[in-house]
Amino acid sequence: MPETNRKTTPQDARQGRRGFPVLMVLVFGLLLAALVWWGVEVYGLMLDDQQAIEMPAAQDEPAS
Repeated sequence: MPETNRKTTPQDARQGRRGFPVLMVLVFGLLLAALVWWGVEVYGLMLDDQQAIEMPAAQDEPAS
């Protein structure tokens, strides 16, 4: 690879100068995780109301 005598400016050396800012990606990721969590909670509550409650048989019958 040929060597160049070009000096690197601070603007060229800086990373992340284009694209989404990292903070926005983190905020949207957190909001998406909260939305998914809420959906799972609602789904779990709907399932809980639909399940029949099974009670164990009474064990207090007198012995014969």
